[in-house]
Amino acid sequence: MEVAGKSALAQLAALQDNLKQVIRGKDEVIELLTIALLANGSVLMEDVPGVGKTTLAKALAKSIDASFKRVQFTPDLLPADILGSSIYNPKDGAFVFRPGPIFCNILLADEINRASPRTQSALLEAMSEGQASIEGDRRELPAPFLVLATQNPIEFHGTYPLPEAQLDRFLGQLDLGYPDPETEVDILHAVSGEHPVDRVAPVWTRDETAALQRQTQAVEVERSVSRYMIALVQHTRADARCRLGVSPRGAIMLFRASQAAAFYAGRNYVLPDDVQRVAPFVLAHRLVLASKAKYAGVSKGVIIRDALDAVRVPA
Repeated sequence: MEVAGKSALAQLAALQDNLKQVIRGKDEVIELLTIALLANGSVLMEDVPGVGKTTLAKALAKSIDASFKRVQFTPDLLPADILGSSIYNPKDGAFVFRPGPIFCNILLADEINRASPRTQSALLEAMSEGQASIEGDRRELPAPFLVLATQNPIEFHGTYPLPEAQLDRFLGQLDLGYPDPETEVDILHAVSGEHPVDRVAPVWTRDETAALQRQTQAVEVERSVSRYMIALVQHTRADARCRLGVSPRGAIMLFRASQAAAFYAGRNYVLPDDVQRVAPFVLAHRLVLASKAKYAGVSKGVIIRDALDAVRVPA
């Protein structure tokens, strides 16, 4: 694995080291976010305020020398506030398009569930096709393009739950969680002077990111492993606890994330272990629980783990 004369594994290690300087004690979260980046997939980060979601997004953007924009989603936010619009120029009597914050490499959609469904839907085309239709024109977004969205799972007043169609466009969902006590002490000392995110320097370029993503897409997947992925997906569709199982788009996302997990591990072929590694991250948030299971407190993660236990692993 060579990119611009450097080992891809060395590049991945450099990115990990960069992010660990900023987000401490969350190695698994950093690994899954890197896998999502390699798979060119957006990520939903659902957790309580103050655990580092925004800081992680900023650090990732700085580490790959990517353009970064943050949008604070509020009930009065309009689609044009994200996509952009044409502004009348009185000097020449013409309308000039002014791009919105979506025209960047990494868009942080902060508290995405606070905006109306109409505004949330402005991201659908961008997340799935890398383009935006604005005033009848299709405009390509910069590559790579990722949406890192956050939402608070505790406070629901004044929020709009993300519809299934939008949840399905996120490659995966992350929960950062609280750090352990000793790590939290380290955090206090780390921010006593200059904030660690201000010291982050790029370790990749955008061209190198695109090259790594192309190499990830070239990772081989045996048909037996692909059948294993589909068997997991079909198991969720047949599970009585689910009103809605994983969609075909979810299966595609699982395929891409498994390729990225294999590439991250230094292989050019996918093993069932890679599928099992990313399945909870990629599949759980796509499930819609049946009412009985929902009120019984059934976890979506448990359903995915049950599927992993039930489906035979290919030799």
